[in-house]
Amino acid sequence: MHQHQIYMRRCLELAKLGMGKVSPNPMVGAVIVHNDTIIGEGYHEQYGHAHAEVNAVNQVLNRYDNAAGLLKQSVIYVSLEPCAHYGKTPPCADLIIKHQIPTVVIGCRDPFDEVDGKGIEKLEAAGIKVVAGIMEDECRWLNRRFFTRIQKHRPYVILKWAQTTDGFFAPDDKTQFWITGIEARKLVHKWRGEEDAILVGKNTAAIDNPQLNVRFGKGKSPKRVVIDRRLELDKSLNIFDQSVDTLIFNEIRAGVDGKNKYIALEDFDRFVPHYILYQLYMLDIQSLIIEGGAATLNSFIEAGLWDEARIFVGKATLANGIKAPVINDIVSDEYLCGNDILKVLYHR
Repeated sequence: MHQHQIYMRRCLELAKLGMGKVSPNPMVGAVIVHNDTIIGEGYHEQYGHAHAEVNAVNQVLNRYDNAAGLLKQSVIYVSLEPCAHYGKTPPCADLIIKHQIPTVVIGCRDPFDEVDGKGIEKLEAAGIKVVAGIMEDECRWLNRRFFTRIQKHRPYVILKWAQTTDGFFAPDDKTQFWITGIEARKLVHKWRGEEDAILVGKNTAAIDNPQLNVRFGKGKSPKRVVIDRRLELDKSLNIFDQSVDTLIFNEIRAGVDGKNKYIALEDFDRFVPHYILYQLYMLDIQSLIIEGGAATLNSFIEAGLWDEARIFVGKATLANGIKAPVINDIVSDEYLCGNDILKVLYHR
């Protein structure tokens, strides 16, 4: 069992390299072991491209003249159950069967209906030994975004905000006020590159005029989402600059203007967070960061529609202003980020 964990941990390390690049697919890593030596490894690198198992097998085929014989005597470790259906690529279970790899060790089952247990069944029917549930919790946690989308029919929701030491979110005179330092801002841009979309309310878009991109980080900028019920925002704002796909939730208009897509909600008085998340789910958006304002954040908190909260506490004080949202869940992690404190909470 200990040996299995060593190689599964390597699968997880590889899988993480696909962060921000494979959604709405899961992040997956694969390792091929022959006589306690890794002879091939790979991960799912890009949505629509080869899966982890394919890349690992191809590495063996490219490295060794006797690859066919080695594969027939090897164990393949994979962090998520191999697929059994045709999607963007052929089934990975078929690939393993084709190369007669005798043992497959799996981290966790894939909850997707077209896979869920079917990959394991196909492998076992071909006479391949399957060991499942190795570091299962860690494998599920890595793909918590994917599991949330498949099982809850909504994106994984991350709340993010900064608050002063005395618990304020912003001044109440609609002026911009920086609470955190550059280190926190760089970290936020890194996070944006890891998620599919970022959402703000009308007031945040109007007051801060944010670009909502990753200019201080790496990776692709997320899709932008703004709630503008009556379409009152000035079209000269950065959020409408056509640089990134932008979704505008409102009650007036449905249609497309370049990269700006207007989505009309029939009822803007009830269940708005529910409607928004379902629409994003239908658009294959697997994860969402909500960056404000306070009323928008509170609406998702009150609806219970959040999974993770990342709260920066700066040293500044305001004495009065807009109160920061309050979450009563236990703080899971706490870090120092420059001169600011970062608290991370997970919805129980």
